[in-house]
Amino acid sequence: MAHPLNLTITVEVATEADLTPAELATWQAARAATDHSYAPYSHFHVGAALLLDDGTIFRGTNQENAAFPSGLCAERTALFGLAASQPERHIVGMAVAARPAQGDFVAVTSCGACRQVMAEYEHRQKQAIPLLLPGPDGSIYRFQSLADLLPFGFTPDDLPEAKA
Repeated sequence: MAHPLNLTITVEVATEADLTPAELATWQAARAATDHSYAPYSHFHVGAALLLDDGTIFRGTNQENAAFPSGLCAERTALFGLAASQPERHIVGMAVAARPAQGDFVAVTSCGACRQVMAEYEHRQKQAIPLLLPGPDGSIYRFQSLADLLPFGFTPDDLPEAKA
């Protein structure tokens, strides 16, 4: 007999005053990264920042292209760029920020493709990656794990074992 499965995801609603110094630096880096976004078509600028295990911050921005949909989101440029340039680093925090070309920062969440990639990176390093996302009215959503955005994510564990 079928029965419901209830999921619980805890999201803290915070302000900048609630963030640790490392979280605040990551949050501000994501917001600053929006200035380097290439968004001539959507005019929607997104920045992502990854706090690394050595205390440095690695940034990514959305990159659009006239040949839609060959652009890439900020979350994926940050994650792919880090993996290509510093594969030995572990991510200990992540933040995303977005704003229209003319206007204030807005509430936004990561797209499905980014959620899948984020879940893969968390799986790769075998530890949760806390995430900060902009909420409504200037609030900040604090997630303890990227997996909270994709509770039934597809991971390498879901692939059949390769047969030799």
